[in-house]
This record gives sequence, C-alpha cells and structure tokens, in this order.
Amino acid sequence: MRIILAGATGAVGAPVARALLAAGHDVIGLSRTRNGLPEGVRPLTADALERDGLLRAARGTRADAVIHQLTALKKPPMRHRDMTLTNRLRVEGTANLIALAREVGATRFLTQSMIFGYGYGDLGDQPVTEAAPFGRDGRGGFTAHLRAMRSNEEQTFAIGGIALRYGIFYGAADDPTVDLIRQGRLPVPKGGVISRIHVEDAATATLAALERGRPGQAYNIVDDLPAGWRDYYRAVAEAHGAPAPRTVPAWLLKATPYLHAIFTATCRVSNARAKSELGWTPRYPTYRDGIAATTA
Repeated sequence: MRIILAGATGAVGAPVARALLAAGHDVIGLSRTRNGLPEGVRPLTADALERDGLLRAARGTRADAVIHQLTALKKPPMRHRDMTLTNRLRVEGTANLIALAREVGATRFLTQSMIFGYGYGDLGDQPVTEAAPFGRDGRGGFTAHLRAMRSNEEQTFAIGGIALRYGIFYGAADDPTVDLIRQGRLPVPKGGVISRIHVEDAATATLAALERGRPGQAYNIVDDLPAGWRDYYRAVAEAHGAPAPRTVPAWLLKATPYLHAIFTATCRVSNARAKSELGWTPRYPTYRDGIAATTA
C-alpha cells in the first residue's frame, strides 16, 4: 500500500514508518519540514492545521491509507495548557487529515488515540476493555482533553477508520527522563499504576491494524503488565547503573495538575482484542523486557 503518515518524524511516527517500510509499503511522510524523516520515506511538506495548504500540497498524490500520528508533545506535559496544541491536532488536525484522505483517494484511516480517554483517575483493579466509556467529560481542565480524544475517535469512526488507544509510550532513543534519572533529578510520587507500550511494539501494532484491523473499531495497544511509576523508574535506573529515584508524596505535584494526574492514575488496560483480532503480540511483554532491550 501507499501510505501517508502524518507525524513520521515523531517518537512513535518514526518507528511506525520503519515498520511500514520493512513490510514493503510505500510511505509518504507528512510534516512541516523535511528534517528528520526516516530513510526511505518520501516527503509531503505541509501543516496539518492549515487545510487549504495541506490539500494543495497533496494535489495529484494518490494513496491507499492515511495514518494520523501527530501530537505536539516534545516533552511530558505538566499543565493543562501544555496539551492545547495536541488537542487542536486531535480535533482540527483529524478533520483536515480526513479531508486529505478523501483528496488522495485513501480507503483506510488510522488515528493515534490514548488510554487516558477512559479517564484520568482511579479506574479500578480490573483491566479496562474497549467496551468501557471513552471520552466522557471530566473534572476541571481535563474535560478539554477528553473531548478532544472523543472528537478524534468519533470523526475517525464516522468514515470507518480505526483508533489505536496506546498506553504510555517508552523506549524512545531520546527519552529525556533517562538523563534526569542519571542525574538524580527525577523524584517519583507514590501511587499510580498504568499500562505502557514500547514504541517499537506500538509500531508493529499499527502495522497490524492497517493490514488486519476492522473498520470502525478501537484497539487498546498496551503490553501485558501494568506497573507503578516507582517500579518502572527504578528498573530504568538499575539498567543504567544509576541510583534509584527518591519517592515523594503525590501532593507535591499538584502545582502541575496534568503531570499529577498521569502519575497518580490507576489505568490497567486489556490488550486481548488487539491480540485476537490483529494477530499481534508485544515483542516486549513487560516494561522490564523493553527497558533491557532499549538499554542494550
């Protein structure tokens, strides 16, 4: 297939591009500049938030699929305002990429979604499936983020597209938290259990969804072992020969409400549908496996 990949230079988009190329697909990378595109990806230079310019840039191009992997998160978001541009990409950007899909004749559309669409609080001890409510309004500033995720998925499902609800990403080569851990500058709050996914496993799951996913469906893309932040960062520290991060009370992060919510959320998510319908399993079934591979 010929695929337009929006966000091909990102921490997740670049591994997705490499996975698509390795499977024999032709990849066109949509980005605002040509810098950082993986080798073998053909450029399409445009801003996904400027519809007219985007469609002009794509005029005359034909593609079978469009994959939306755009965010504006160069570093972990700490405050609600840090999510503003990503929310726009999930609402306006999705609408513009759907228009792009029509322009190029694409019949497949995949979008990046997130497990936080299930909520930012304590979701209990049982694994959350795709049948759970998604994108319901939350408290305070979280409503804007949840509405943006809901809009992203609703627009996608309306054209028979597929939403990939990824867990917390890890394993990127330029992960800034590794240096913070080495320097002893990353305190970890108590509490919180979250499902994660290595970026390379996110890429293979995206490929599987492109080739075998059912139209109009959502898939949870997570590994097999939800884990607390303290356990995760201690494993990162051990792998890099660094001292274990110190533990601090969660209330110390309340001045950064988005970060506080991520670190204190309990969100155990099931990947059973992705395994059964996509024929996909994570190469790194636990964070320990992924950390070991990334460090090596």
